[in-house]
Amino acid sequence: VAVKQVSLGKQPQKELIVNELLVVRDNKHPNIVNYLDSYLVEDKLWIIMEYMDGGPLSSVIKEVQMAEGEMAAICRE
Repeated sequence: VAVKQVSLGKQPQKELIVNELLVVRDNKHPNIVNYLDSYLVEDKLWIIMEYMDGGPLSSVIKEVQMAEGEMAAICRE
């Protein structure tokens, strides 16, 4: 599993986080990292998700330039 920690004190719109959790909780897909559970630990929200081998997609996007067709293929999946 992977644990994402979100500092709630630094989030101006906490309701957006709650809405996102409700969406990912109820939607499962083989091409999307699935949500497993979440916990409130002091002022942080711990989100437990499936482990994604290779790291987060945001890290890849920062390091790799993609053509428009490649981006479209990833979004389609």
